[in-house]
Amino acid sequence: MMNALRPSSLFRPASRPSSPAPGPARPDAVTSADRAPRSIAKLTLTSFKKPSPAPTAPLSQAAAIVQDGSYLQVLGLKLSEAVSKALAQPTGPASAGEHLNGRRPIPAGRGRAFGTLIATELNASRENPHLRKAILRSLQRPLSTLLTNLSTNLLPLLSSPEFLNPPAPTPQVPNPNLTQSHALSLATFAGELLETFDELGLGLDSDPRGDGLKSVRESLVSVTARVIHPLVAGIKAEVMSLVEALEMPAPMPAVPAGAPKTAVSSKAVAQHPSLVTLQTVVPIYARALGRYFTTAPTQSYLASLEISVVWRALVALAHRVPPPLTPPASPTSTPVGGKRGRISGTTPPTTPPSTRFVLKLPPSRPPSPPALQPYMPPVVADSRILAGLLSSLPRPDADKGSTRLAREAVNDACDGLKALLRLLESVQTITTRDPVELARELGVLTADLPTLIALPILLNTYVFTGEKGGARTVSSMLGLPEEHYRQGCLTGFGRAEECTAAVGQRVLDVLLSTIPGILSVSAAEAVVRWLQSEIAAADS
Repeated sequence: MMNALRPSSLFRPASRPSSPAPGPARPDAVTSADRAPRSIAKLTLTSFKKPSPAPTAPLSQAAAIVQDGSYLQVLGLKLSEAVSKALAQPTGPASAGEHLNGRRPIPAGRGRAFGTLIATELNASRENPHLRKAILRSLQRPLSTLLTNLSTNLLPLLSSPEFLNPPAPTPQVPNPNLTQSHALSLATFAGELLETFDELGLGLDSDPRGDGLKSVRESLVSVTARVIHPLVAGIKAEVMSLVEALEMPAPMPAVPAGAPKTAVSSKAVAQHPSLVTLQTVVPIYARALGRYFTTAPTQSYLASLEISVVWRALVALAHRVPPPLTPPASPTSTPVGGKRGRISGTTPPTTPPSTRFVLKLPPSRPPSPPALQPYMPPVVADSRILAGLLSSLPRPDADKGSTRLAREAVNDACDGLKALLRLLESVQTITTRDPVELARELGVLTADLPTLIALPILLNTYVFTGEKGGARTVSSMLGLPEEHYRQGCLTGFGRAEECTAAVGQRVLDVLLSTIPGILSVSAAEAVVRWLQSEIAAADS
């Protein structure tokens, strides 16, 4: 009977639970065919990233922030901090002899860095005029603090007796002293900040409803002028005195007793004492001016300095009394008495050397005679040396728009000095006899030269020669003292151009009325024709 009992399912362990019986289908259930598959991308790390930021707030919300004042408060703090860092003492090791009263000079570039900060904020608000005006108002207080600190640091330096000791660099003291170095660092800072003002056009409007920074600009310009102008004044006075001395010819060197006059070399005669001094000091002055005028806003004064020096050189060289147009004597002279005089005397003649009796063959061809160079007066060599010296001085930067016009003005002045040199050389070599052709050549030579500068050279070369009573001055023909004539008509390029027509007409009337037969001489007629064309060009 036990064998008849079969194990039932109650006593067997189930391998897995049985599936439940299917229930009734719900009406809202979705069949497997219509169900969308679950995306694997939902399980990636991208699902845990932060959502993208909200779009930029409209302009009305940005304006609300500005009106709230939070941005301007942050900007004011940033500008105040930048002002404090701009004039703070530099960190790092100091070089020897750099401290003055426990302070070091301001490093170059800080003014440019502060200006970059201002430019960044203003350029960012270019599309919002209301924000730009608010930033300009926020600049008033930091810039006022900056100017106060600059004046406080600069005043003791300018009042120190060491500021102008020496007044100009010398071969013994070519570099600025400590007081001058500290003052120049402050002037450089102000000049660098002025560069930003020029780039942004700040402080140019005198209208109080504008940016209101005109007084700040004027104060920065005053800082640079109070430092640079006194230092340059010493250099200008020294150079001007040396250039004015070129109007007088170089003194003839003393000839030893018993020595022939031809023993003096022409090089020693042509070397002017002022040029000897200029050759020593001009390289020193060039380096000093390069340190003074490191920023673009200050280089307009550099241009005026160089133009005034060039003009003074033109006046001095053009009014030097020319020497007589006679070539120098030959360096060799035949002793009196000829060959017979050399062998006469009580001393018997010496025995001729044996090489005298050697047969000498004639050369293959006779040697070429040396080329005869035209005689040039010393003023030509002086002009050439002076033009080379003045060309070594630093000039305004040609790459910046604010200084390009000043650079062109200096170049034009130096071209006038080169034109004077060409004229002085050409009047010694021109062989044209036809007055019309000679007048045309003179017009080409004087195209880049003021008429009142070329006039005394042509008069003393072609009109008032030795046969006509010697050299005469333009002032004597006008009936004015030389000093009054120069103060009234020769103060600069512009004034000389204004007086060209009046002075030229008066000189022309004197030539035609006081010199009989002037038109019968071809050279003098050429000068008259040239002067008539210059007057007509000035009146047009």
